[in-house]
Amino acid sequence: MKLLAFETATEACSVALYVDGQVSERFEIAPRRHAELSLPWAEALLAEAGVARAQLDAIALGRGPGAFTGVRLAIAIAQGIALALDRPLIPVSTLQALALRAPAGADHVLASIDARMGEVYAARHIRVEGQWQRQGEEVVCAPENVVLPEGTRWFGVGTGFGAADGALATRLAGQLDGVDALALPRASDVLALAVPAFQRGEGVAPERVEPAYLRNNVALTLVEQQAARAAKQAAS
Repeated sequence: MKLLAFETATEACSVALYVDGQVSERFEIAPRRHAELSLPWAEALLAEAGVARAQLDAIALGRGPGAFTGVRLAIAIAQGIALALDRPLIPVSTLQALALRAPAGADHVLASIDARMGEVYAARHIRVEGQWQRQGEEVVCAPENVVLPEGTRWFGVGTGFGAADGALATRLAGQLDGVDALALPRASDVLALAVPAFQRGEGVAPERVEPAYLRNNVALTLVEQQAARAAKQAAS
């Protein structure tokens, strides 16, 4: 089995290749360079493994949530390759991939990404018989609105725990066994979820893949950001 994966939903850019159980990856924290790096990295990984594009069985990608342009980029690249090869896509939640960054002993993980504008993306995940399952819905909200069930200890991963001066980590400190606020999703983790999904027959036609923005109106959000910047400049 041969799968190629892209994850560009955060400031980290990564591409990974799975070839019959072996994984190779390119990863770099490279804000605003995702479009420049993704395809050349993919070509390099394929060349190093001696794999032609036509030998790929599917293309995997992080579908978000995350940065609007990054999520769109991963989907556009993956769709382009999949359509050209007539291969399925395996979309994976970026938050679920991020949950795999937790330590091996953590079975309850809260994955969170800084969503800017005073908000975070967040989702709870639990390990059941060795498999990660999401508990509840993925949300975008202010850190003070993220809730964990009582009576269970959790491990926090992702940049959402460093957002707003660590507000999320501070508020949930009594329920957290630890936090890795520097953790970022990786394409190798996307593959870890995509490979068994492909084996279960969960490939999706490229044109059917939808991004997970979570915010209801991205265009309005961009306008709000511009307005906020304008107001800040006017006040200074």
